[in-house]
Amino acid sequence: MEQNIPQLDRVFLELGPLTIYWYGVIIGTGVMLALWLVVRESQRRGLQKDVFVDLVLFAIPIAILSARLYYVLFKLDYYLENPAEILMIWHGGLAIHGGLIGAIITALVFAKKRGISFWKLADIAAPSIILGQAIGRWGNFMNQEAHGGEVTREFLEGLFLPEFIINQMYINGAYYHPTFLYESLWSFAGLGILLLLRRVNMRRGEMFLTYVIWYSIGRFFIEGLRTDSLMLTDTLRIAQVISLVLIALAIGLIFYRRSKGYANKRYLDQS
Repeated sequence: MEQNIPQLDRVFLELGPLTIYWYGVIIGTGVMLALWLVVRESQRRGLQKDVFVDLVLFAIPIAILSARLYYVLFKLDYYLENPAEILMIWHGGLAIHGGLIGAIITALVFAKKRGISFWKLADIAAPSIILGQAIGRWGNFMNQEAHGGEVTREFLEGLFLPEFIINQMYINGAYYHPTFLYESLWSFAGLGILLLLRRVNMRRGEMFLTYVIWYSIGRFFIEGLRTDSLMLTDTLRIAQVISLVLIALAIGLIFYRRSKGYANKRYLDQS
């Protein structure tokens, strides 16, 4: 029986009545690094420096709201019984798919208002989105959530994980799959691929669609390991269904846009 397992504190800082959690600090760090990366690349692609700053001012709050709304709607029975929990996002419960829906809708409206190609914005933003996701998953780690099924300590040691990760995966008397880590590493690998693809001068829109395909493949398999999935039915995980739909939709859009001549421009084109 395991005893006295040292674990990380969820609280980053306490200032009187104000409590700052690691979850929020990590999410905020991911947003800031993603913004730095996208602003840097957007200037290289001929856009004004403030384009993505302006977009983020709208997209981030809307993405957080839609991510929370998505999560709450699929756990509505719980939140109807515990309405005070709805606003407590520092307890976790931000669904990435919900956030992406909100961010994409915001970007579509923003692009139309500014007279900028949505696909150009999406391509430039793709590496930053997956970077933010890769970092954000460590917020789940600090909250000891978004983990997989039960495993042994020996299994975790066999993955050559640092001691602090193994210890943090000890939850209520058992060790669990660090699925947060699997998804973070998958996302960092995707970031590397997208940064390499930027040099290939891909057709416009296909950088973003490649991100959608890559992330969705990883999410489909990793979601199957998790124990806290939002469920569509007793056997169907919502994230897995959404991932399959997104993969099919992204591949379909690639072929459709090419066949209609909508993807003739290239990533490195300035216009």
